[in-house]
Amino acid sequence: MKKNNDSLIKYVIIGFIVLIFLGNLFSKDSSKNDNYQYSDDDEFVEYSDDTFSIISSQENQDLEDVIKKYCEDNDINVQIKYAGTLDIMEELNSGNKYDAVWASNSIWLYMLDSKVVKTSNSASTNINPVVFAIRESKAKELGFVGKELHTEDIVKAIESGNLKFSMSNPTRTNTGATAYLGLLSYLAGNPQVLKEADIENPEVKEKLVNLFSGMERSSGSEDFLEEMFLNSDYECVVTYESSIINMNLKLQAEGKETLYCLYPVDGVSISDSPFAYINNGNDTKKEQFEEIQNYILSNDGQKALAEHGRRTWFGGVNDNVDKKIFNPDWGIDTTTYIVPIKFPSTAIIQKSLAMYQSELRKPVHIVFGLDYSSSMRGSGYTQLKDAMNYILDSEQASKDLLQFTEKDKITIIPFSTYVMDTWSTDNGENTQDLINKVVTTSPYGSTNIYDTVIEGLNVLKNEDLEKYNVSIVLMTDGQSNMGSYYDFAKAYKEYGNNIPVYSIMFGSAYQSELDKIAEDTNGKVFDGRTSLVEAFKEVRGYN
Repeated sequence: MKKNNDSLIKYVIIGFIVLIFLGNLFSKDSSKNDNYQYSDDDEFVEYSDDTFSIISSQENQDLEDVIKKYCEDNDINVQIKYAGTLDIMEELNSGNKYDAVWASNSIWLYMLDSKVVKTSNSASTNINPVVFAIRESKAKELGFVGKELHTEDIVKAIESGNLKFSMSNPTRTNTGATAYLGLLSYLAGNPQVLKEADIENPEVKEKLVNLFSGMERSSGSEDFLEEMFLNSDYECVVTYESSIINMNLKLQAEGKETLYCLYPVDGVSISDSPFAYINNGNDTKKEQFEEIQNYILSNDGQKALAEHGRRTWFGGVNDNVDKKIFNPDWGIDTTTYIVPIKFPSTAIIQKSLAMYQSELRKPVHIVFGLDYSSSMRGSGYTQLKDAMNYILDSEQASKDLLQFTEKDKITIIPFSTYVMDTWSTDNGENTQDLINKVVTTSPYGSTNIYDTVIEGLNVLKNEDLEKYNVSIVLMTDGQSNMGSYYDFAKAYKEYGNNIPVYSIMFGSAYQSELDKIAEDTNGKVFDGRTSLVEAFKEVRGYN
C-alpha cells in the first residue's frame, strides 16, 4: 500500500512540474513587446474583418474609455494599439494592416507610403499645444508669470544657464519633433517657410547646440516623460498642454508645487490629432470609421475630449471652459489667440531630424551592461551580438536616426559571475573595436546585475553633466544570483547623481528585480523577449 502511495505522490509531483513548465512556456510565448502599449485585456490580435483596429499615438491612451464606451454602445468591436509617432509610420509603411490611424499631428500622415497604406477622410479632432512648463517658483524667479512672453525670453534663460529642461526625443516623438522645429524656425529668423539653407546655416546650428546643452533628460515617449518628471525635481518640461494639465492635477492633489505653462506670442507648436481612415477595401469598416469619427467630432465627443484637457475649438478664443482643467493659475490662457508655428515640407522635416541626431543634440555617455552568463548560450548570445552590432554600427543605426556621433562616449561592461571587463570609446563613431569584443566574448558563469550597475555608476559618477546626458542600459536574461541589492542602493545614494538605469528584460529575466532598479533610478524596463533588436532600438530613444 505504501508503495502505491509513493507512486501516486511521485506522479502528482511530476504532473505539477509539467504544468509549471507549460505555464512558463506559454507565458514566454505570449509576452508583449514593450515598444507598443495595448488596449486593455489581452495583446493586440491580428487584423480581422470582425474587429475595427486603430493604431494611435500614445497620448490618446487617456481617451480610450471614451472611444470604447461609444463603440460598445454601438456594437463596434474595437481594439487600439498605442505607439510612438515614428513607430506608427514604420508600422504602417511596413504593410501591417489597421482600419484607422489616430496620429498626433497631420505632418506625419504625409510621411506614409501611399503605395502601401491608403489614408482618406482625415479630420483634426482637437488642438493640443506643445509648451514649455516650469515649476511655478522658477517661473516667478525668471519673471515669466503674468508677462507677455516671446520665444527669445525662454531661449535666453536656457542659454544663460538659468533654466534646464527635459523633453521627449525629437527623432522618436511628436512633442520633441514639433518643439524642435519651432525652435529651429525661431533661430532661423522665423522665415515664411523653412528651407534647406535655413537649417544648414552654421550660426543657426551653433545656437541650437547651445540650446540643447540645457537639456537635462530626454525621453523616448511622452508618457514616460510625464512619469519621469513627476518622480523627480526637474524644473522645466516640454510637452503637451494636456499632459501638463494631467501632471498638475496630480501635483495639486499631493500638495506639491504645480507647473506654469508658457505660450510665446510669436509662435507655439500645435498638434491637431487627425483621425484618418485606412482603406483596406471593406465597406463595413468604412461605415464604422465614419460612425466613430462623427462621434469624436460631435458635441458629446468634443465635450469628452475637453474634459481630458484637449482644446476642441479651432482658431480664436474660448471663455467658456472648465477652469479646474484649463486653470489660469497654471498659466493656461484660453482667452488669447495662440499663434501656431508653420511646419516645413516633409523633406525638410526629415533632414532636420537627421541633423538633430547627428549634429545638434547634447552628447551622451552611455554605459551598456551586457549579460554573458551561461544561460545566454545559443540564441540569446546570437541576438545580443546582432542587437549590439546594430546599435554600434553607424550605417545601420542611422536608418532609424539612432546613430552615435563622434561627440558621444560609449562604455560596455560585460558581466557574468563578476564584472568581466570594461571597454570604452570617447568617439561614438569609432566602435569597431567594441563590436569585435562583443562578438568574440563567450558566455559562462552566473549573473551579477548589482555589481555591474555599481561599476557603471563608478564610470559615470565624475562625468560632466553640463556636457553629457548619462545613462546605464542593463541587458540581462536572468535573476541576479551574485552581488547585493543593498550594495547597489548604498552606492546609488552616495554617487548615483540622478543617473537613470534602463533595463532590457530577456529570456527568464526577473522583472520585479529590474522594476525595483528602475524605480530607484527613475529609469524604465523594456521587454526584449519578442525582439532584442527592437528593444535596443527603443531604449536608444531615451538617451
